[in-house]
Amino acid sequence: MTASMTREAALRLGMAARELGDVDVRAFVQAVGGKLGLPLTETRLAGLTVDDLREILAGNHADEDCKVGVEPEKLKRIVRLLWGEGMEYSELPVVEPSAGRRPGSILAACASNTGEVLDGHFGSCERFLVYELTPQASHLFAIRPTLEADHEEDRNAARAALIADCDVLFVQSIGGPAAAKVVRAGVHPVKVPRPESARAVIARLQSVLPAPPPWLARVMGVPAVSLQKYQSSLEEAA
Repeated sequence: MTASMTREAALRLGMAARELGDVDVRAFVQAVGGKLGLPLTETRLAGLTVDDLREILAGNHADEDCKVGVEPEKLKRIVRLLWGEGMEYSELPVVEPSAGRRPGSILAACASNTGEVLDGHFGSCERFLVYELTPQASHLFAIRPTLEADHEEDRNAARAALIADCDVLFVQSIGGPAAAKVVRAGVHPVKVPRPESARAVIARLQSVLPAPPPWLARVMGVPAVSLQKYQSSLEEAA
């Protein structure tokens, strides 16, 4: 079972089991996996409800009002732990609430294994941190675990599909065939060879949005400021 969950999911399940007290941790994890499906990721845990947890604890004797020996408020608290709320030791940053993607913004994904650090290889990172950027602001838009993609026949294509709505992908490394699939998905891959704060990488990208270099201008679908003087010369010559 441990091979079929992310580290963050394992941490949340462990904290929930500790909160429950007298519970067989392995059996609890297996029951959650049976209810939500495998592999267990933070994304799947985020969909767990209080009724789901009550049914998991009641086993074959579950019904809408079944008694499982756990007070309703405690059940709610455990569900929130499984969602990642109030996790003191969680390694994941907090996704900032958003009403949806803003017009004119771009999305940038960072391959990550640890917290809010860009330290992942495309084919092996545990998750993609997705940021929304405008020249004025940036925020963490989504966290997308990759474990389910690794159960697909074409792992690289499935990983590329996870970030297909993004404009830019930052990774420590990426192979040629995988990069081709990312590009076919409409995403521009950029290598950052050393582990670095994802926020710092995003801040550098944000700083050039008002006057993007040619590669970023193509991504954004706007003229490159660095080429405008040559365009003006061509127009005058014509």
